[in-house]
This record gives sequence, structure tokens and C-alpha cells, in this order.
Amino acid sequence: MTETISPSRRARGGGGAARRAERTAVSVETAKYIERNIPNYEVLTEEALQVIERNAETVLEEIGVNFVDNPAALDRWRAAGAQIEGERVRIPRGLARKLCSTAPSEYIQHARNPERSVVVGGKNLVLAPVYGPPFVRDAEGGRRYATLDDFEKFVKLGYMSKWLHHSGGTVCEPTDIPVNKRHLDMLLAHMILSDKPFMGSVTEPSRAQDSIDMCNILFGAEFVQNNTVMTSLININSPLTFDSVMMGALEVFAANNQASIISPFIVGGAMAPTSVAGTLTQVLAEALAGIAYSQLVRPGSPVVMGAFVTSIDMNSGAPTFGTPEASHITYGVGQLARRMNLPYRSAGSFCGSKLPDAQAAYETANSLNMGLLSGVNFMLHACGWLEGGLVASFEKFVMDADQLGALHHFAKGVDMSENGQAMDAIAEVGPGGHFLGCAHTQQNFKSAFWRSELLDYKPFETWDEEGARDTQALASARVKRLLDTYRQPPLDPEIEARLRAYVADKKASMPDSFM
Repeated sequence: MTETISPSRRARGGGGAARRAERTAVSVETAKYIERNIPNYEVLTEEALQVIERNAETVLEEIGVNFVDNPAALDRWRAAGAQIEGERVRIPRGLARKLCSTAPSEYIQHARNPERSVVVGGKNLVLAPVYGPPFVRDAEGGRRYATLDDFEKFVKLGYMSKWLHHSGGTVCEPTDIPVNKRHLDMLLAHMILSDKPFMGSVTEPSRAQDSIDMCNILFGAEFVQNNTVMTSLININSPLTFDSVMMGALEVFAANNQASIISPFIVGGAMAPTSVAGTLTQVLAEALAGIAYSQLVRPGSPVVMGAFVTSIDMNSGAPTFGTPEASHITYGVGQLARRMNLPYRSAGSFCGSKLPDAQAAYETANSLNMGLLSGVNFMLHACGWLEGGLVASFEKFVMDADQLGALHHFAKGVDMSENGQAMDAIAEVGPGGHFLGCAHTQQNFKSAFWRSELLDYKPFETWDEEGARDTQALASARVKRLLDTYRQPPLDPEIEARLRAYVADKKASMPDSFM
């Protein structure tokens, strides 16, 4: 664990205005992050794991990885004992794994509301929303480019969603804001419109530094240096390439004790071999190199071993989701991550469908359950994903967020307490009776079963009288209801003013750029 300072000791301003805001705020229930009480599903034998680990070390030692446009990275690797040839880094067998050993097995990501802080690692699962789509879709407006207004609505929905533990990062890409400035608006929205944990900007090292600077205002600089307040996504350019933009952001976050998800971006057959074992070898080699590099920057900095994995449709070239091959890889990487004693990121509400329809539901269900059973600790894209990640859907966001409740309940495992055994109920009812009125049912009916807040279980006649609405229509109504009842969580007005001033000053300091 890397945290040393209690959240209650944060440097915060405050006074009467902050206390009044807190008294008038609407309370929003958020479930605690999932703590699994079920076993992980494992597909690889000990022999298979050893083969993959040996092959990954061979890739690092004999083939190597490229760190492009980053002389400082090459210098770090050279000093650590790697062989450097141009931008190619060949890592002696065992070196990367040794470097990775300083990364913590779990860490706390602090939220500005301490009750919403999360523990990443161990048997825990933290759920975060979709990340990165340039388009949005809803029932009224259809498919369109995302705007800042859309982004802010998604942050509000994430805050209002009981089963989401994390506000995420680029929930959609606000294309109406200049590229070089939109990260400021996104960070501000996460910090002000929600009090859940959030992610930093990774699209340029200076934007990662802006993320640190804004967190210094929100949490206090000393707290940020001694605790983790961001978990951010660093993608590897598979195959075997680490670009200077992502590595530059990683360097900023690691140097400031902030967590990074080191995640190969794999489309099987295009960015990795078509075989499961070959892809697992490449994923492990890339993750080893990236995590090791984070520890060269700052030993002990928190990291998450990631794997974004999909296969490819060999007819169209489009990515496919919820497939057996992706499941094999996701389960396998989970085993490899546990052997490295590192937190694991993978899975999500993945689907290739254009609409929140049956295809989307099938593929998403496969992907979510795969993530739960594979031992994932941080699940990005847990809700809202559509069209292979090109679209963030408002309706699918609330549909997926509702289903995340089922993951919470399944992860609890089977209650084998005296109450769970229910012998008193069986004895009370006896042969031929029913359990609806027995004492055990009366005591447990409120919490016995997970109940959807979205799906329709009414009789046909009632459903028909209410408009015969399908799931998308029910979801659209829920989106509107959540946004209508949203209330901003309390934040010290002085801190909010300082955050807004930082954003305004930073934007004024540079011309707009859409490149």
C-alpha cells in the first residue's frame, strides 16, 4: 500500500458556505466496490503458464521493444542493464520481472468524498464507465459527434449510478472544444459534478501535468504526493511499441505517485497473432516492459496490468466482442497478473452492435461476466460502450449500469450462514406448502434477490397499457429521470473557484488547436 496520509487530513479550505452546501445536498447511494467471495476461473495449466512466461522473456531479450522519440527512456533502460540499439530495447531475461516487483499489489485511489475511495487490487473489482468514444447516441438525437454538454451529462449519470464506483476519464470526446483544451473541461467536470474517483489526461505529457496541478488544488499538493488520487490509462502501441506521448504521460503520473494502467491494445490477427497462446505471450511481454519502465521512473509507483483484447472479423476487418477467444485471453492474463502480484484491468460492456439491441446485450453479458470471473480489479468501459467503442450510448449506459448490480450480487457468493441454510423455513412450510408467508421469507424478502431498477417484469396487460415500451424506451426514460433529479455534490466554493480559475487561465494562455 502506498498511502500514508488519512483523507481527513487533506488540505481543504472551508467554512460556513461549504457546510451549508453539504446540508442541502441530495444524498446519492453508491455501492462499495465489489469484494469477491467467489473463485476466479482459470483456463491455463501450470505448464502453459510457464511456457507463456518463458516465451515472453524470450521476446523481450531477443526481439525487444521500441521506445520511440524518447531518449530519456533509452537512458533509463541503458542504466538498468538493457541493450540499446537505436530505439530498440532488448531486456535481459528476468530484468523486467525484477523491476516489476517494486510495484504495489494493491493501492487506494482516494476520492474527494472519502466514502467513495476505492481499493484497486486483491479480490476487489472497481467499475468505471466507457472511455474514449468520439460519438454519442441517444433515442432522440441518434448518432452524432459528442459535445461537452454530452460529456457532463455522462458524468452526472455516473455519479447517480449506484453500481458504478468510479467516474472514469474521457467518457466521450467533447469535439466542440479544442483538442489542446478539452482535457481541462473534462477534468473540471469530474472534479465538480461528481465526488467519485476519476482518471487523468494522457493525450500529452503537459496535460498529465495539468491533471496533477488540478488535483493539487482539489486535494492539496502534499496529499497528492503521498497518496494516489488518479488511475489513468496508458495504452501500448501493439505490437511492442511504446510511443513518447503515452510514455511521457506515464512518466508524469509515476513521478507524482499516481497510478497508471499499463495496457496493450490488442486486436487479434491485426496487432497480435491469431492464436491465444501467441497473443498471451505478446501481452505479457508488453506489460512487463511497460510496468518495469514505470518502476524505473519511480520504484513503488502504483500500476495496473492491463489487457484490452478483441478478435477481428476476417471478412470485414471489424473488431468483434464477447467471443470465446477474447475470453480465453482475458482469463489467461488474469492468471498471469496474479502470478506477478499486480492489480489487473480488462473487460467491460464490449459489443460491436450499432444499437442497444439483442446483439449488444449478448456480447455485453459475455464480456461483463468474463471480467468478473477472470479476477479483473479495474474494469474500464463497464457501461455505455457501443459500436466497438466508437459510440457512448446514453440508453446503454443506464442499461449496463443496472446490470452491474447483478455482478455485485453474484460476487457475494453463497450464504452458508444459519439464515442462508433456511432450515427453519423448510421445517415451517413442510410438504406441499409455499414459502411466501413464512417467517424466513418475511425477514429476508427485501434483500434476498437482486432487483433491476430498469427491466420490466409487469404482467402483459399492465406493460401494454403503459405503452408496450421496450428496454431502450425504458432506458431513455431512466436517463431523463436521473438527469432531472441530479444535484451537484458539495464542494468547498473556494476550491471550486480556484479550479475554474486554473482552467480559465490555462485556456487563455494558448491558442485553440483542433489537431
